[in-house]
Parts: sequence; C-alpha cells; structure tokens
Amino acid sequence: MRSIDGVVLKLYHYIKYNMTGGNYFMHEEKEITRLKNFAEDSENIIFFGGAGVSTESGIPDFRSADGLYNQKYKYPPEVMLSRTFFIDNPKEFYDFHRDKIINTQAKPNRAHLALAELESIGKLKAVITQNIDGLHQEAGSVNVLELHGSVYRNYCMKCKKPYGIDIIIKTADNIPVCGCGGIIRPDVVLYKEPLDKNIVSQAVKYISDADMLIIGGTSLSVYPAARLIRYYDGDKLVLINKSVTQFDKHADLLLRGSIGDILGEIIIAI
Repeated sequence: MRSIDGVVLKLYHYIKYNMTGGNYFMHEEKEITRLKNFAEDSENIIFFGGAGVSTESGIPDFRSADGLYNQKYKYPPEVMLSRTFFIDNPKEFYDFHRDKIINTQAKPNRAHLALAELESIGKLKAVITQNIDGLHQEAGSVNVLELHGSVYRNYCMKCKKPYGIDIIIKTADNIPVCGCGGIIRPDVVLYKEPLDKNIVSQAVKYISDADMLIIGGTSLSVYPAARLIRYYDGDKLVLINKSVTQFDKHADLLLRGSIGDILGEIIIAI
C-alpha cells in the first residue's frame, strides 16, 4: 500500500469510527483487510451484481422496503414487466417503463467507478450485471455482460431495426412505433422470457475461471441468474450486501454495508 493511501485509509476509518459511536472500526477493519488481500492476490476477478449496486445512484431496487415491489400500482410490477402484459397492454407497460424503469438522470456511484478502475488495472476481467441501467458502461467498464439487457437498446418487433432510448422518451404518452408499423420494444428480459443463451454461456465461463468472485447488491433470489454463481469453485467468494441472502453461509468473506464504500476501499488499498 502506498504511504499516502495508507493515511487516506486510516483517516477514512477514523471518520467512520467516530460517526458510528466507535462500532465501525472494530467490526470492519479485519474484513476490509481481508478484502484488500484477496484482491491483491487475485488476477482474475469477476463481479456479479444486482439492483443494490445502483440504489446508491438513486435508482430504486425491487425487493427492499422502499423497492418497487412494495409500492402500490394498478397491477403488480412483476405483472407489468412481463411479456404477456407488454403484448396485451403496451400503453400501460410504457407508462410504467418510462416512469419507474428509465432513469437517464442517474449517474455512476462509487461502486461503478471502483469496478471500472479494477478493470483498467487488469484485475477485474468482467462485470456480470442483472441491471439494465447502463451505469457500469458510463463509469468506464468495458467488458459488461448484461443478463437482463439494457433500456438503452430497443428494437422493432417486426423488422428488428435497432433504436436508442430517445424514441422511447420522445413518444411519451404513446406507444413507440417503427416506420414499418411494428411496435418498438426495449431490449430487456421481461418476466416469462428466457435469458440470452450466449450471454449466459459467457457468464458461466467467466465465473468458472475466476480466482475471486465478488457478489454485490443482490438478494440472489432472481433465477435463473442467481444460479450462475454456483459455477464458482474458488476460495475467495466475497458477498457484499445490506441484507441477508440464502448464500451467506457459502461466502469466504461476508460484508454488510454500502457497496460503494466497501468497493472503494479496494481501490484505496491496491
């Protein structure tokens, strides 16, 4: 660790220690040191993340107390985000999509930036994300596998012509339609639709070959995506989450707290 970075890290811990009434330092110092050592000893790190990565950018998740699933709508979110609902009720689908799913004002947070930095120095080989917000790419990550697609990609269901996000935004209160007459849909995986087989195969390969797997900001309850982590067979499985998951007992290192703060520690330390 560079000496100036050591000073910064100690100052950061001192501030957190005092802000939390003396509980932070003793609980976190050992875990952060192990996280740093894991990263320093690894050359093939893979990150697997979910909605919790983007909540610190102001994008709501689905299953937390303040998530979309705990808000009241005319239909349940999982219904409105299904293929059947899109086909039968495209207007209502797009009303929800524009209001709750698209968030072009959101900016990458410390977690996104830390992952991009880890990739730039050759440590991180891929980001595998369940998010569709494009924030990893905006932060500078290059090798991003989007399991559930992206709101920034759209296409005509009839002629397959690709579109960006502008046509979705500009056709507010209407269903976006292609010049051929076909309905334009977001290139995202809706409920009752399968994941892209090619992306899944790539994800399996990256996770299988990883010498360190960092899982962050996900409840690991969305399948089949969550099943992918079972392909990791190493001894540096790091789980960063604010809530309990069914995979906690399998983690070699379990950290509770802000994913942005925790991942930021790696960059300070390396």
